[in-house]
Amino acid sequence: MTALPANTPGGTSFLARYEGLRDRLPGRNIPAIHALREAAAEILRTTGLPTRRVEAWRYTDITAVSRAEFREPLLSVESGPPLPAKRCEYRAVFLDGRFQPDLSELPPHAAPLSEHLVQAAGLLGEVDALRPAEALNAMLFEDGLFLDLPEGAEGGELELLTVATGPVAMAYHPRHVIRLARGASLMLLETATGPEGSQHLHNPVFDIAVAEDARIVHVRAQREPVEAFHLAHINVHVAARGVYDGFALNAGGRVARSEIRLRLDGPKAEAHLNGAQLAADGQVADITTAIDHAAPDCPSRQTVKTVLAGRARGVFQGKILVRQAAQKTDGYQMNQALLLSENAEMDSKPQLEIYADDVKCSHGATVGALDEEQLFYMRSRGIPADAARAMLVRAFLEEAIEIVSSETAKGALEEAIAIWWTRHGIGTPGEGEAA
Repeated sequence: MTALPANTPGGTSFLARYEGLRDRLPGRNIPAIHALREAAAEILRTTGLPTRRVEAWRYTDITAVSRAEFREPLLSVESGPPLPAKRCEYRAVFLDGRFQPDLSELPPHAAPLSEHLVQAAGLLGEVDALRPAEALNAMLFEDGLFLDLPEGAEGGELELLTVATGPVAMAYHPRHVIRLARGASLMLLETATGPEGSQHLHNPVFDIAVAEDARIVHVRAQREPVEAFHLAHINVHVAARGVYDGFALNAGGRVARSEIRLRLDGPKAEAHLNGAQLAADGQVADITTAIDHAAPDCPSRQTVKTVLAGRARGVFQGKILVRQAAQKTDGYQMNQALLLSENAEMDSKPQLEIYADDVKCSHGATVGALDEEQLFYMRSRGIPADAARAMLVRAFLEEAIEIVSSETAKGALEEAIAIWWTRHGIGTPGEGEAA
């Protein structure tokens, strides 16, 4: 990864890549796709990638991404690190952002996005000058997953696995489009990983549409190497009585930000935006959410827990917007952080913006250290200090993970947490439980 001169506008190298790829990118002959890319490029030319002067990025510094010069993924990948064991009935595998048909087993109604850009064009979200990091994806995406479940279809369990091959610093921007028709259902487990030392940029965007009475469980287990950058954007629209049940785990990356924007468009639509974050020395973990209650009788729930060690920084920004038409909204938001070091920092920014009269909304935030009395009690029972600390942290995280309805997804989250624990030498989360 080569640093650019300090006075170079953020995103210049990405714009140069776009100029070089413009005539080779998928969808160049589809007017809607071409217009989306050109609008995104104009945003990057005008604003560059966000700095901490931008309020939404006040706590998360991606200067290193702006200044770096990543290489383009290779046209083909002959080999990569061993893949994790298959967890779900179906699996879509992307190596360095490129779909691998020989390693994948797609469910019915699923295909590479590059083969269905005409159908997907109307489902891609619009670019916004206030979200230039998302515009970066719109400008450069090449492929992704396209899943269009018909009415009443049961999509089963699908793992979307993205693996960096390393060690070359590459940037890839997959675009995933998922549409569930009336009454359809799906459990989507998204796993992102890579070999130690890989300094890649993984910049995915999801466009998810949930129709009436449809339901999706979307669990993200991000466990990329500590040298990598992960900038994810998830855009969701939920129709009447539809459910989006989401969980995001940030357990890797030098900077890892998951930004979820969800709109409840119909009565009795429901949203769960829960998550957990683990960060140690030098890592920044950021979950940013925005829930737009645009219809009446819609509940939303958010519980995000963060564990920070060393000089790590955690960020939670959560906004609930209740429009005037959204009477009888029931919105709940809780952010809790556990600091394992005096040098760790947690920035929490909950927001409520309410224009309706008949609503029930609440938010809360707590930041603290491990309970010394509990530690003393466990030590007095013969439990080693490291094991006692690990057990208390484990109990703290368990409340968040228990929210996940899929046992398959829970297993992936448990594995990601154990890998983080081992990687940073803090111990094993379950150590001492038998004592």
